[in-house]
Amino acid sequence: MLVELVTVNDVPLASILLGRLQADGIDAELFDAGFSGLLGGGYPGIRLMVPEADLPQARRLLDLPENEATL
Repeated sequence: MLVELVTVNDVPLASILLGRLQADGIDAELFDAGFSGLLGGGYPGIRLMVPEADLPQARRLLDLPENEATL
């Protein structure tokens, strides 16, 4: 089951974070990236999703606090 790690409001940043996680073996995915790029700032953001079991490791890799929701 995939869970949301963080919501990102910048397409290039979302891609960088995705690549960082994948480089460390985490099967991450971006949700809503196409909509965000099409609609610009009027869309709530791109969701970076990870397997639930990898959530703690993903937070550590990206240096995210436990309650961080948006970048």
